[in-house]
Amino acid sequence: MEGSKNPTTFAATAKSNLMKTPTDPRHRKRVKLVQALFASSYHPQNKKLIAPIKENLEVIDKAITSAAPEWPLNNINRVDLAILRVSAHELLYTDTPPKVVIDEAVEIAKKYGAENSSSFVNGVLGTILATIDKS
Repeated sequence: MEGSKNPTTFAATAKSNLMKTPTDPRHRKRVKLVQALFASSYHPQNKKLIAPIKENLEVIDKAITSAAPEWPLNNINRVDLAILRVSAHELLYTDTPPKVVIDEAVEIAKKYGAENSSSFVNGVLGTILATIDKS
């Protein structure tokens, strides 16, 4: 069957072409947001990039605290907290599909967070999503 296309291989190739990459503009934007928010936790900044998150920080932090009551905000790793804040903002205030938001957050946590960051971020965001879905 040389020369014919295997439907399984074709579908896998098509799917892989649709998957995000580190150069995807939406992925890069989320990374920049996490980096800016992380930096602002050490050096107060009022940048346009993070303004929507800062404006809703009280609601975002309440959602995070409710989803992880055993982890006070000041005990959460600063990188993880920045990832959670960016992602919680997206879940609460945008129409981005939740699966995309959580997947991106987990990928960013794997790259920039500690060993268990991706699991922690996934669990907290899953709980926030479940809370949103109930309301």
